[in-house]
Amino acid sequence: MRRTAERLADGREIIYFDEGDAVRRPTPDPRDLPPTATGSEMRFDPLLREWVVIASHRQGRTHLPPTNDCPLCPSVDGRRTEVPAPAYDVVAFENRFPSLVPDDGRALEPVGELEPSRRVGEGRCEVLVFGSDHDASFVDLSPRRVRTIMAAWVDRTRALSALPGVEQVFCFENRGPEIGVTLHHPHGQIYAFPFVTPRTERTLDSAEEYRRRTGGDLFADVLRAEQEAKVRVVAQSEHWTAFVPAAARWPVEVHLYPHRRVPDLPALTGAERDDFAELYLDVLRRMDALYDAPLPYIAAWHQAPVRERRDSAALRLEVFSVRRAPGKLKYLAGTESGMGVFINDVTPEAAARRLREAGQ
Repeated sequence: MRRTAERLADGREIIYFDEGDAVRRPTPDPRDLPPTATGSEMRFDPLLREWVVIASHRQGRTHLPPTNDCPLCPSVDGRRTEVPAPAYDVVAFENRFPSLVPDDGRALEPVGELEPSRRVGEGRCEVLVFGSDHDASFVDLSPRRVRTIMAAWVDRTRALSALPGVEQVFCFENRGPEIGVTLHHPHGQIYAFPFVTPRTERTLDSAEEYRRRTGGDLFADVLRAEQEAKVRVVAQSEHWTAFVPAAARWPVEVHLYPHRRVPDLPALTGAERDDFAELYLDVLRRMDALYDAPLPYIAAWHQAPVRERRDSAALRLEVFSVRRAPGKLKYLAGTESGMGVFINDVTPEAAARRLREAGQ
């Protein structure tokens, strides 16, 4: 794989990850881009002790454009897009409408007497495009392409982790309009947060409490229990196991754990990355075979924080869908949205069985 970094017309960074050995020729971006307002800020919720990002400028971002106006397709035939090149394999670039932005030195006034903190929403948001084919999906990619995407995840995790103020790097994909996708072209995103996210904090607390109480490794013990029970295992390979968690919140939910506990994507070996590509494509094919239409899903990589509590964290991928039956979606209603208590209409054991059968 060859990595080439360039700049877009407004100065944003773009990085090409090419599968061949040929040297990429420079591809200048001739667009005259208007400036975009990026007044992101963070406000601290004193009740939940969580940061909330407010990014009102994102109201104007591109929303489900027609295919001939897709900003992620290659730039060809006089049509200029976010990717100036006429062809590419995998490409990452800074989001033009980011939720998190570089610190611009703004001084933010308090918004209430009880507010303990208000900060610029400092960080970085990138788009990672999985290929130039507008009509493809991740499940349609080759194992080689998935391996290239993994190399891009590793590259961006390392680079973003090195930025001042970044505390956690989050790689994810949203697929399907039911999830809220605003661009159909196959792509994911990468967020560099200036704080450790609430989900990660709570998971690390659980892992540390489990270690104090039992002396064991929570992640390793969860994996071993699922492997021994077998009833919720969907697929296994030499280096990975995919299973439906015993307390799945979503009607379709699969977790992929590496057999060797590692903190983050850069810590995976070449063999583990190759093996993941094969297993993950198998899992996605099974998910798509469940119903009469491609499954909308979110695929979320959980990595260790950049600086703190890394020994308590473990890399894993969680994939879940809001579809609970043909033509039916699970909406976050009163208990989920109001109280954070999930109610799943599908038993995890039944979901795992259907996913195993979908591969036959």
